[in-house]
Amino acid sequence: MIDTRTAPYAALLLRLTLGILFLAHAGLKIFVFTPAGTAGFFGSIGLPGWLAYVTILWELVGAAALILGLWPRIAALALIPILVGAIATVHGPAGFFFSNPNGGWEYLALWIVALLALALTGDGPFALKPSGKAGSR
Repeated sequence: MIDTRTAPYAALLLRLTLGILFLAHAGLKIFVFTPAGTAGFFGSIGLPGWLAYVTILWELVGAAALILGLWPRIAALALIPILVGAIATVHGPAGFFFSNPNGGWEYLALWIVALLALALTGDGPFALKPSGKAGSR
């Protein structure tokens, strides 16, 4: 049975955590690897370099949408292709465990499931609605 008193706060916790994780990963690409370095990596695995810039922007916008609660269900679903792409190009061939060389796909799969859970669960409290008004769920 779902506890309707606390379930919205679980959605909030999930929304904020996922948003912060995407913000951290975008920050890694910007401040550590640099956008040009990320584009170079994308090129080295056969992807167009410009896709790195799109990915960074997608992660930043998605993170902001999750953290602020602006269309978080849509944002959660929209972020899944980034993770599927990472599995298909880099992490899938490395095997399941993320501790494998080049990192396996287990962490990314968990991240996808968490995004799907958020999309199914809802916004949670303190989500900004598209109208700009604060909402409770």
